[in-house]
Amino acid sequence: MRVPALAMFAIGTVAAAASVRAQTYSPDYPVCLHVYGRASYIECGYTSIPQCQATAQGRSAQCELNPYFALAVPVERRRHREMHRNK
Repeated sequence: MRVPALAMFAIGTVAAAASVRAQTYSPDYPVCLHVYGRASYIECGYTSIPQCQATAQGRSAQCELNPYFALAVPVERRRHREMHRNK
């Protein structure tokens, strides 16, 4: 009885730990810095592209818009609104 319980606990722990690192982009900022190299990582902490580019200058990195930004309006919704507004 102990072995199956221990196995289920171990599987649950591994599954929970793997899901913690799933969110790469922080939804708090609109711009992210993607740094390339041995330790590649994405850092979302910039409010504008120029601010991010100042940090990326001279590094193997690029700035990109955060697809998970909390205040972003999906493109489909914008198009839908624009189509109905023009009528």
